[in-house]
Amino acid sequence: MKIKLFAAAAAALVSAGAFAQSSVSLYGVADAGVEWVNKAPTADNKAGGASRVGLTSGNLSGSRWGLRGSEDLGGGLKGIFNLESGFNIDRGTSAQSSGDTNRLFGRAAYVGLQGQWGQLTLGRQTNLLYDFALNYDPMAIASRYSIASQDPAMAGRADNAVKYIGTFGGLTASALYSTRNDGQEIAGNNKVGREWSAGVNYAAGPFAVGAVYDQTNSNDPLTSSAKTQNATVAGTYAFGPAKLYAGYRWRNASAALETSLTSSRSNLYWLGAGYQVTPALSLTGTAYYQNYKTAGTGNPWLFVVGSDYALSKRTDAYLNLAYAKNGAGTNLGVNGFNDVFTNADGNGSNQMGAVVGLRHKF
Repeated sequence: MKIKLFAAAAAALVSAGAFAQSSVSLYGVADAGVEWVNKAPTADNKAGGASRVGLTSGNLSGSRWGLRGSEDLGGGLKGIFNLESGFNIDRGTSAQSSGDTNRLFGRAAYVGLQGQWGQLTLGRQTNLLYDFALNYDPMAIASRYSIASQDPAMAGRADNAVKYIGTFGGLTASALYSTRNDGQEIAGNNKVGREWSAGVNYAAGPFAVGAVYDQTNSNDPLTSSAKTQNATVAGTYAFGPAKLYAGYRWRNASAALETSLTSSRSNLYWLGAGYQVTPALSLTGTAYYQNYKTAGTGNPWLFVVGSDYALSKRTDAYLNLAYAKNGAGTNLGVNGFNDVFTNADGNGSNQMGAVVGLRHKF
Protein backbone atom coordinates (compact mmCIF):
# COMPACT_ATOMS: atom_id res chain seq x y z
CA MET A 1 0.00 0.00 0.00
CA LYS A 2 2.86 2.36 0.91
CA ILE A 3 4.57 1.64 -2.42
CA LYS A 4 1.36 2.48 -4.31
CA LEU A 5 0.95 5.75 -2.41
CA PHE A 6 4.59 6.67 -3.08
CA ALA A 7 4.19 5.94 -6.80
CA ALA A 8 1.01 8.02 -6.99
CA ALA A 9 2.70 10.96 -5.25
CA ALA A 10 5.71 10.76 -7.57
CA ALA A 11 3.45 10.70 -10.62
CA ALA A 12 1.59 13.75 -9.31
CA LEU A 13 4.86 15.64 -8.85
CA VAL A 14 6.02 14.77 -12.38
CA SER A 15 2.65 15.88 -13.77
CA ALA A 16 2.76 19.13 -11.80
CA GLY A 17 6.27 19.80 -13.10
CA ALA A 18 5.13 19.26 -16.67
CA PHE A 19 2.16 21.60 -16.29
CA ALA A 20 4.35 24.22 -14.59
CA GLN A 21 6.25 24.63 -17.87
CA SER A 22 3.06 25.59 -19.74
CA SER A 23 0.82 28.62 -19.37
CA VAL A 24 -2.56 29.59 -20.79
CA SER A 25 -4.24 32.93 -20.09
CA LEU A 26 -7.67 34.36 -20.76
CA TYR A 27 -7.78 38.07 -21.65
CA GLY A 28 -9.99 40.59 -23.35
CA VAL A 29 -11.27 44.11 -23.89
CA ALA A 30 -14.82 45.45 -23.49
CA ASP A 31 -15.18 48.86 -25.16
CA ALA A 32 -18.46 50.71 -25.72
CA GLY A 33 -19.54 54.31 -26.17
CA VAL A 34 -22.03 56.74 -27.66
CA GLU A 35 -21.22 58.35 -31.02
CA TRP A 36 -22.71 61.36 -32.81
CA VAL A 37 -22.00 62.18 -36.46
CA ASN A 38 -23.66 64.71 -38.76
CA LYS A 39 -24.42 64.49 -42.49
CA ALA A 40 -24.67 60.70 -42.44
CA PRO A 41 -26.39 58.94 -45.38
CA THR A 42 -30.05 58.05 -44.86
CA ALA A 43 -32.18 55.17 -46.19
CA ASP A 44 -34.31 57.58 -48.26
CA ASN A 45 -31.30 59.60 -49.53
CA LYS A 46 -32.40 62.70 -47.68
CA ALA A 47 -30.66 65.74 -49.15
CA GLY A 48 -27.71 66.71 -47.00
CA GLY A 49 -27.96 63.55 -44.90
CA ALA A 50 -28.86 63.59 -41.22
CA SER A 51 -27.32 63.35 -37.78
CA ARG A 52 -26.85 59.88 -36.32
CA VAL A 53 -26.57 58.99 -32.63
CA GLY A 54 -25.91 55.43 -31.56
CA LEU A 55 -24.29 53.08 -29.09
CA THR A 56 -21.08 51.78 -30.65
CA SER A 57 -18.66 48.98 -29.83
CA GLY A 58 -14.88 48.98 -29.95
CA ASN A 59 -14.18 52.68 -30.41
CA LEU A 60 -10.60 52.81 -29.11
CA SER A 61 -9.91 49.06 -29.13
CA GLY A 62 -11.97 46.36 -30.78
CA SER A 63 -13.98 44.48 -28.15
CA ARG A 64 -12.56 40.97 -27.86
CA TRP A 65 -11.79 37.93 -25.77
CA GLY A 66 -8.94 35.56 -26.31
CA LEU A 67 -6.72 32.73 -25.18
CA ARG A 68 -2.95 32.77 -25.46
CA GLY A 69 -0.47 30.24 -24.24
CA SER A 70 3.06 28.95 -24.39
CA GLU A 71 4.98 25.79 -23.54
CA ASP A 72 8.67 25.57 -22.73
CA LEU A 73 10.14 22.99 -25.11
CA GLY A 74 13.67 23.30 -23.73
CA GLY A 75 16.81 24.81 -25.17
CA GLY A 76 15.21 28.28 -25.27
CA LEU A 77 12.44 27.10 -27.60
CA LYS A 78 8.74 27.64 -26.88
CA GLY A 79 5.53 26.51 -28.51
CA ILE A 80 2.97 29.33 -28.65
CA PHE A 81 -0.63 29.88 -29.73
CA ASN A 82 -3.21 32.66 -29.80
CA LEU A 83 -6.98 32.48 -30.37
CA GLU A 84 -8.75 35.86 -30.34
CA SER A 85 -12.43 36.50 -31.04
CA GLY A 86 -13.90 39.93 -31.70
CA PHE A 87 -17.45 40.85 -30.70
CA ASN A 88 -19.83 43.78 -30.93
CA ILE A 89 -20.69 44.65 -27.35
CA ASP A 90 -23.62 46.85 -28.42
CA ARG A 91 -25.46 43.92 -30.04
CA GLY A 92 -23.75 40.86 -28.65
CA THR A 93 -22.78 39.62 -32.12
CA SER A 94 -19.53 38.27 -33.48
CA ALA A 95 -17.17 40.67 -35.27
CA GLN A 96 -14.90 40.02 -38.28
CA SER A 97 -17.68 37.93 -39.86
CA SER A 98 -19.64 38.96 -42.93
CA GLY A 99 -21.37 37.34 -45.89
CA ASP A 100 -20.42 33.68 -46.13
CA THR A 101 -17.42 34.14 -43.81
CA ASN A 102 -18.21 32.75 -40.37
CA ARG A 103 -15.15 33.28 -38.19
CA LEU A 104 -15.12 32.32 -34.53
CA PHE A 105 -11.59 33.69 -33.96
CA GLY A 106 -11.58 36.48 -36.51
CA ARG A 107 -8.95 38.64 -34.82
CA ALA A 108 -6.29 35.93 -34.49
CA ALA A 109 -5.94 32.17 -34.79
CA TYR A 110 -2.38 30.91 -35.01
CA VAL A 111 0.18 28.49 -33.61
CA GLY A 112 3.95 28.71 -33.79
CA LEU A 113 7.44 28.52 -32.32
CA GLN A 114 9.46 31.14 -30.48
CA GLY A 115 13.17 31.22 -29.72
CA GLN A 116 16.24 33.45 -29.63
CA TRP A 117 16.11 33.54 -33.43
CA GLY A 118 12.60 35.08 -33.39
CA GLN A 119 9.00 33.94 -33.74
CA LEU A 120 7.39 31.91 -36.55
CA THR A 121 3.59 31.59 -36.60
CA LEU A 122 1.01 29.99 -38.90
CA GLY A 123 -2.68 30.87 -39.22
CA ARG A 124 -4.86 33.98 -39.36
CA GLN A 125 -3.01 37.00 -38.00
CA THR A 126 -2.45 40.73 -38.40
CA ASN A 127 -0.49 41.73 -41.48
CA LEU A 128 2.65 43.86 -41.33
CA LEU A 129 0.78 47.07 -42.22
CA TYR A 130 -1.33 46.57 -39.09
CA ASP A 131 1.75 45.98 -36.91
CA PHE A 132 3.36 49.07 -38.43
CA ALA A 133 0.33 51.30 -37.81
CA LEU A 134 0.07 50.19 -34.18
CA ASN A 135 3.47 51.79 -33.62
CA TYR A 136 3.28 54.80 -35.92
CA ASP A 137 -0.36 55.91 -36.07
CA PRO A 138 -0.86 58.43 -33.23
CA MET A 139 -4.38 57.01 -32.72
CA ALA A 140 -3.00 53.41 -32.64
CA ILE A 141 -5.57 52.33 -35.27
CA ALA A 142 -8.55 53.20 -33.08
CA SER A 143 -11.67 51.62 -34.55
CA ARG A 144 -13.16 55.12 -34.76
CA TYR A 145 -11.16 58.05 -36.06
CA SER A 146 -7.70 56.86 -37.05
CA ILE A 147 -5.52 56.11 -40.07
CA ALA A 148 -7.86 53.18 -40.86
CA SER A 149 -10.54 55.71 -41.90
CA GLN A 150 -8.25 56.96 -44.68
CA ASP A 151 -6.90 53.49 -45.52
CA PRO A 152 -8.58 50.28 -44.23
CA ALA A 153 -5.55 48.26 -45.40
CA MET A 154 -3.61 49.68 -42.45
CA ALA A 155 -5.79 47.53 -40.17
CA GLY A 156 -5.55 44.35 -42.25
CA ARG A 157 -5.42 40.68 -41.31
CA ALA A 158 -4.50 37.68 -43.42
CA ASP A 159 -5.87 34.14 -43.47
CA ASN A 160 -3.55 31.22 -44.36
CA ALA A 161 -0.46 33.22 -43.36
CA VAL A 162 3.08 32.33 -42.36
CA LYS A 163 4.67 35.18 -40.38
CA TYR A 164 8.15 35.76 -38.99
CA ILE A 165 9.28 38.40 -36.49
CA GLY A 166 12.85 38.62 -35.23
CA THR A 167 14.34 41.22 -32.89
CA PHE A 168 18.11 41.73 -32.75
CA GLY A 169 19.06 44.58 -30.46
CA GLY A 170 17.23 47.68 -31.64
CA LEU A 171 16.42 46.18 -35.05
CA THR A 172 13.27 44.17 -35.74
CA ALA A 173 12.76 42.37 -39.06
CA SER A 174 9.47 40.84 -40.16
CA ALA A 175 8.00 39.01 -43.14
CA LEU A 176 4.62 37.53 -44.07
CA TYR A 177 3.33 35.27 -46.84
CA SER A 178 -0.33 34.34 -47.26
CA THR A 179 -1.54 31.80 -49.81
CA ARG A 180 -4.91 33.59 -49.70
CA ASN A 181 -5.55 36.45 -47.32
CA ASP A 182 -9.34 36.16 -47.22
CA GLY A 183 -10.91 32.74 -47.63
CA GLN A 184 -9.98 29.29 -48.89
CA GLU A 185 -7.32 28.73 -51.55
CA ILE A 186 -8.53 27.84 -55.07
CA ALA A 187 -7.02 24.87 -56.90
CA GLY A 188 -5.39 25.89 -60.18
CA ASN A 189 -5.14 29.59 -59.32
CA ASN A 190 -2.55 30.30 -56.65
CA LYS A 191 -2.63 34.06 -57.28
CA VAL A 192 -6.10 34.64 -55.83
CA GLY A 193 -5.74 36.73 -52.67
CA ARG A 194 -2.02 36.07 -52.39
CA GLU A 195 -0.25 38.52 -50.06
CA TRP A 196 3.38 38.97 -49.14
CA SER A 197 5.17 41.69 -47.25
CA ALA A 198 8.41 42.59 -45.51
CA GLY A 199 9.25 45.18 -42.89
CA VAL A 200 11.98 46.59 -40.68
CA ASN A 201 11.85 48.67 -37.52
CA TYR A 202 14.64 50.35 -35.59
CA ALA A 203 14.33 51.86 -32.13
CA ALA A 204 17.07 53.58 -30.13
CA GLY A 205 16.32 55.68 -27.07
CA PRO A 206 13.58 58.21 -27.84
CA PHE A 207 13.73 57.63 -31.61
CA ALA A 208 12.06 54.95 -33.74
CA VAL A 209 11.66 54.50 -37.49
CA GLY A 210 9.98 51.75 -39.51
CA ALA A 211 9.13 50.74 -43.07
CA VAL A 212 6.89 48.09 -44.67
CA TYR A 213 6.23 46.93 -48.23
CA ASP A 214 3.07 44.92 -48.90
CA GLN A 215 1.74 43.41 -52.13
CA THR A 216 -1.70 41.81 -52.39
CA ASN A 217 -3.41 40.15 -55.35
CA SER A 218 -7.12 40.49 -56.02
CA ASN A 219 -9.44 38.06 -54.22
CA ASP A 220 -11.60 37.84 -57.35
CA PRO A 221 -10.60 34.79 -59.46
CA LEU A 222 -11.41 36.79 -62.64
CA THR A 223 -8.83 39.48 -61.80
CA SER A 224 -6.36 37.49 -59.70
CA SER A 225 -3.34 38.90 -61.53
CA ALA A 226 -4.28 42.45 -60.51
CA LYS A 227 -2.44 43.60 -57.43
CA THR A 228 -2.25 46.43 -54.92
CA GLN A 229 1.12 47.64 -53.69
CA ASN A 230 1.62 49.58 -50.46
CA ALA A 231 4.87 51.02 -49.17
CA THR A 232 5.03 53.02 -45.96
CA VAL A 233 7.62 54.67 -43.77
CA ALA A 234 7.22 56.57 -40.50
CA GLY A 235 9.04 57.70 -37.39
CA THR A 236 8.45 58.81 -33.82
CA TYR A 237 10.43 60.90 -31.37
CA ALA A 238 9.66 61.11 -27.64
CA PHE A 239 10.86 63.82 -25.28
CA GLY A 240 9.59 64.21 -21.75
CA PRO A 241 5.80 63.62 -21.68
CA ALA A 242 5.44 64.34 -25.42
CA LYS A 243 5.76 62.17 -28.51
CA LEU A 244 5.80 63.26 -32.16
CA TYR A 245 4.64 61.13 -35.12
CA ALA A 246 5.15 61.54 -38.87
CA GLY A 247 4.48 59.09 -41.69
CA TYR A 248 3.95 58.48 -45.40
CA ARG A 249 2.22 55.70 -47.35
CA TRP A 250 2.41 55.15 -51.13
CA ARG A 251 -0.21 53.03 -52.89
CA ASN A 252 -0.43 51.76 -56.46
CA ALA A 253 -3.30 49.57 -57.62
CA SER A 254 -3.69 47.77 -60.95
CA ALA A 255 -6.23 49.35 -63.30
CA ALA A 256 -8.58 46.41 -62.77
CA LEU A 257 -8.84 47.31 -59.07
CA GLU A 258 -9.41 51.05 -59.42
CA THR A 259 -13.12 50.83 -58.75
CA SER A 260 -13.20 53.02 -55.63
CA LEU A 261 -11.15 55.65 -53.87
CA THR A 262 -9.93 53.10 -51.36
CA SER A 263 -8.10 51.19 -54.12
CA SER A 264 -6.81 54.05 -56.32
CA ARG A 265 -3.25 55.29 -56.63
CA SER A 266 -2.52 57.75 -53.86
CA ASN A 267 -0.09 59.22 -51.33
CA LEU A 268 -1.15 59.40 -47.69
CA TYR A 269 0.63 61.63 -45.19
CA TRP A 270 0.09 62.06 -41.46
CA LEU A 271 1.48 64.17 -38.65
CA GLY A 272 0.52 63.98 -35.00
CA ALA A 273 1.52 64.30 -31.37
CA GLY A 274 0.68 62.74 -28.03
CA TYR A 275 1.06 64.35 -24.62
CA GLN A 276 0.86 62.74 -21.17
CA VAL A 277 -0.68 65.60 -19.18
CA THR A 278 -0.81 63.61 -15.92
CA PRO A 279 -0.21 59.91 -15.14
CA ALA A 280 -3.93 59.41 -15.78
CA LEU A 281 -4.72 61.87 -18.61
CA SER A 282 -3.33 61.71 -22.14
CA LEU A 283 -4.11 63.85 -25.19
CA THR A 284 -3.57 63.11 -28.89
CA GLY A 285 -3.91 65.20 -32.05
CA THR A 286 -3.48 64.03 -35.64
CA ALA A 287 -3.96 65.22 -39.23
CA TYR A 288 -4.22 62.75 -42.15
CA TYR A 289 -4.03 63.99 -45.75
CA GLN A 290 -4.48 61.81 -48.85
CA ASN A 291 -3.43 62.94 -52.31
CA TYR A 292 -5.08 60.96 -55.12
CA LYS A 293 -3.45 60.59 -58.53
CA THR A 294 -6.77 59.99 -60.30
CA ALA A 295 -7.69 62.88 -62.61
CA GLY A 296 -10.41 65.10 -61.21
CA THR A 297 -10.23 63.59 -57.73
CA GLY A 298 -9.73 65.83 -54.73
CA ASN A 299 -7.65 65.28 -51.62
CA PRO A 300 -9.52 64.51 -48.37
CA TRP A 301 -8.33 65.49 -44.90
CA LEU A 302 -9.13 63.89 -41.56
CA PHE A 303 -8.43 65.74 -38.31
CA VAL A 304 -8.67 63.90 -34.98
CA VAL A 305 -8.33 65.02 -31.37
CA GLY A 306 -8.42 62.35 -28.67
CA SER A 307 -8.38 62.29 -24.88
CA ASP A 308 -8.12 59.33 -22.53
CA TYR A 309 -8.43 59.24 -18.74
CA ALA A 310 -7.36 56.18 -16.73
CA LEU A 311 -9.81 55.48 -13.92
CA SER A 312 -7.66 52.51 -12.88
CA LYS A 313 -5.02 50.23 -14.39
CA ARG A 314 -7.72 48.38 -16.33
CA THR A 315 -10.52 50.89 -16.90
CA ASP A 316 -10.40 54.18 -18.80
CA ALA A 317 -12.82 56.76 -20.18
CA TYR A 318 -12.29 58.59 -23.48
CA LEU A 319 -13.59 61.40 -25.69
CA ASN A 320 -12.55 61.61 -29.35
CA LEU A 321 -13.50 64.29 -31.88
CA ALA A 322 -13.02 64.14 -35.67
CA TYR A 323 -13.60 66.26 -38.76
CA ALA A 324 -13.44 64.96 -42.36
CA LYS A 325 -12.93 67.53 -45.13
CA ASN A 326 -13.57 66.34 -48.68
CA GLY A 327 -12.35 67.48 -52.08
CA ALA A 328 -13.89 67.06 -55.52
CA GLY A 329 -15.22 63.56 -55.99
CA THR A 330 -14.20 62.26 -52.56
CA ASN A 331 -16.61 60.90 -49.94
CA LEU A 332 -14.57 60.41 -46.78
CA GLY A 333 -16.49 60.26 -43.52
CA VAL A 334 -14.97 60.28 -40.05
CA ASN A 335 -15.35 56.48 -40.00
CA GLY A 336 -14.18 55.84 -43.55
CA PHE A 337 -15.29 56.25 -47.13
CA ASN A 338 -18.99 56.14 -48.11
CA ASP A 339 -20.21 56.87 -44.54
CA VAL A 340 -21.17 60.45 -45.40
CA PHE A 341 -23.89 62.01 -47.56
CA THR A 342 -22.72 62.11 -51.18
CA ASN A 343 -24.21 64.32 -53.92
CA ALA A 344 -24.99 63.04 -57.40
CA ASP A 345 -21.67 64.43 -58.64
CA GLY A 346 -19.79 62.20 -56.16
CA ASN A 347 -18.78 65.03 -53.86
CA GLY A 348 -19.09 64.05 -50.21
CA SER A 349 -20.15 66.45 -47.47
CA ASN A 350 -17.68 67.51 -44.83
CA GLN A 351 -18.50 65.59 -41.65
CA MET A 352 -18.00 65.95 -37.91
CA GLY A 353 -18.05 63.16 -35.33
CA ALA A 354 -17.67 62.69 -31.60
CA VAL A 355 -17.57 59.56 -29.45
CA VAL A 356 -17.46 59.23 -25.66
CA GLY A 357 -17.05 55.86 -24.03
CA LEU A 358 -15.62 53.45 -21.51
CA ARG A 359 -13.05 50.68 -21.99
CA HIS A 360 -12.22 47.83 -19.61
CA LYS A 361 -9.31 45.42 -20.07
CA PHE A 362 -9.20 42.03 -18.38
